[in-house]
Amino acid sequence: MKRTHTCGELRKSDLGRNVVLIGWVNIRRDHGGLLFIDLRDRYGITQILFDPKVLPSAKSLHSEDLIGIIGKVKERPKGTINKRLATGEIEVLIEKFSLLNRSKELPFEISGKSKVPEELRLAHRYLDLRRPIMQERLILRHRLVKLIRDYLDQKSFLEIETPILTKSTPEGARDYLVPSRLSPGNFFALPQSPQLFKQLLMIAGIDKYFQIAKCFRDEDLRADRQPEHTQLDLECSFVEPEEIFSIIEEMLFILFEKTLSLKISLPFPRLTHKEALSQYGTDKPDLREEKKTDFSFVWIKQFPLFQFNKEEKRLTPEHHPFTLPLKEDIPLLDREPLKVRAMAYDLVLNGEEIGGGSIRIHKRELQEKIFKLIGLSKDNYLPKFGFLLEALEYGAPPHGGIALGLDRLLMLMTGAESIREVIAFPKMGDGSCPLTGAPAEILAEQLKELSLKIDKKKIP
Repeated sequence: MKRTHTCGELRKSDLGRNVVLIGWVNIRRDHGGLLFIDLRDRYGITQILFDPKVLPSAKSLHSEDLIGIIGKVKERPKGTINKRLATGEIEVLIEKFSLLNRSKELPFEISGKSKVPEELRLAHRYLDLRRPIMQERLILRHRLVKLIRDYLDQKSFLEIETPILTKSTPEGARDYLVPSRLSPGNFFALPQSPQLFKQLLMIAGIDKYFQIAKCFRDEDLRADRQPEHTQLDLECSFVEPEEIFSIIEEMLFILFEKTLSLKISLPFPRLTHKEALSQYGTDKPDLREEKKTDFSFVWIKQFPLFQFNKEEKRLTPEHHPFTLPLKEDIPLLDREPLKVRAMAYDLVLNGEEIGGGSIRIHKRELQEKIFKLIGLSKDNYLPKFGFLLEALEYGAPPHGGIALGLDRLLMLMTGAESIREVIAFPKMGDGSCPLTGAPAEILAEQLKELSLKIDKKKIP
């Protein structure tokens, strides 16, 4: 059975047309001799009415059965028009139908609005994603990413993929590690960000790069964090912070206008880190004035380059060790490093950080100096970053960029309670997947191939 139309397509202009629809039984209404079903697919809902001659075999249909129908489009009787549906002026009188697949009893209602425990929803995510609100969020995500790609393409950016299997380097969170079968005892790491590779692309002469990048961080989770998340990663050569700000502002203006039909105000306010703390007591201020606006952006710039780690009794980077100090503050590195400001910036929306970036160090001498200030010796930083340091000696250009968290941005745009609501297959708060059962034990043979052994005595 091949469908001629989707369940969100038919209108009054189709009256009298013979059609084939395929979809899931959304709601079933039995009015004695009349049986109505709302047939649903991802495009919408069409009301169908069973002809009396096929009614007996339709009595057994229930929610989420998949059916195909052949019928004729007719106008709904006066007083029964549903203005909430795009197809609300018509219905389809069924002449023949086929049960394509029966659904067993559902663990929760798909068409209902009752609160369902999140773990139950994630364990049956394929059912949860049938709900219109979830499909709307996935559609918005698709449109958002397409608009980003189109905009950056027009600005001469190249989308370039960087490795997923890479080297473990300290970037602020724990790495997810992958053992190497061909090099026993050695490990790949999943990237926390494409930071080093995008810098190498600038050195390679790719002066405008972007990527819709998967990033992995083994950190404690919360509503706006996931062990794997997606970010828009962007890097340019020969730029100042204001040029980065302008690119992102124009892009966000287009995204909000094209997806939410909202015109956000440009340019976004700018606050130094010091001003944000003194005026609002936080470096993530919410500048909305009593919901006058639903979305309020602000740039926070000139973060401290370092912070002091009391436990380790040493300087650590406020963002990461590749951030360029403000030119006028470079003399302070030797005598008062905690007063040095960075050419780093965050973008904040409604009190949530949705992105951050900086102008990068592009000279080896300064990069090594920063490594030493944060307590790394040559024996420590050369094995980890030697390839970057060498690359900086081959005419590396000044460059900088930013990364925007797409999951967090979508969470705020949709008003969702967590980023799990805008990710197709997210993890729970403990990093587990109720759908697949990951993470899970692996076979002893697999461990042997990887030259690994589990010490079960140390497993809690």
